[in-house]
Amino acid sequence: MATRTKSRQEATTFLDHLEDLAVTIRNAAIVLLIFCTAGLAFAEPVLKFLIAPYGGKLQTLGPTEGISTLIRVGLTLGAAAASPFIIYIIMGFVVPAFEAPHEKRLANMLRFFIIPGALLLFLTGAGFAWFIMIPSAIEFLANFGVELFQIEWTAERYIPFVLSLTLWVGISFEMPLVFMFLGRLGIVKPVQLLKAWRIAIVAIAIVAAAITPTVDPFNMMLVMGPLIGLYFLSILLTAITYRARQS
Repeated sequence: MATRTKSRQEATTFLDHLEDLAVTIRNAAIVLLIFCTAGLAFAEPVLKFLIAPYGGKLQTLGPTEGISTLIRVGLTLGAAAASPFIIYIIMGFVVPAFEAPHEKRLANMLRFFIIPGALLLFLTGAGFAWFIMIPSAIEFLANFGVELFQIEWTAERYIPFVLSLTLWVGISFEMPLVFMFLGRLGIVKPVQLLKAWRIAIVAIAIVAAAITPTVDPFNMMLVMGPLIGLYFLSILLTAITYRARQS
């Protein structure tokens, strides 16, 4: 009899979790829909802003390329703006699963501190890509091989190039918060990061080479410099959070 009662309670709990998950997915979908709709409304001025470094109109080679480019920009803008709110909603579903008080405090710290911090670092990285890297890259690429090629860029190639470069540089700037969170969990120790600084510089060079759209070392160093600085900032933040865990 007790076994049946326990099974019913577990089934009820499982159904409750499924219902909470369904509500979380619904709320996240609503937020994404709202922001993507707003992103489509602002797609044209944002597209003009993205084209500005090129200095002229982009070519379109197909009848739907123009409208598909506008939709791509609008959806990307909406998804990027909605992501902090979606993460907040997901964390609202995850936090009740923690039972220990220190686990709940950690989850709440993630929800109320790391998410805004990650957004701030992402915007800093995206701003660095837009104002420093992209003008330098465009100047290099627009003048490379002009005696051999007729340089005319299409919207289908240029817009994803700009969006992906901004996105990945912005994500790479979130490195300190990732290490800080791992240090708070006890997965990474600051001493380990300090000892591995040579390996980290090699890894950063590989990431910078993958992110940098040009082959010249100047643009690669533009990416490596801030990332190396952020790595040593990561060591400092990890030391703070790791010490808090030990106390």
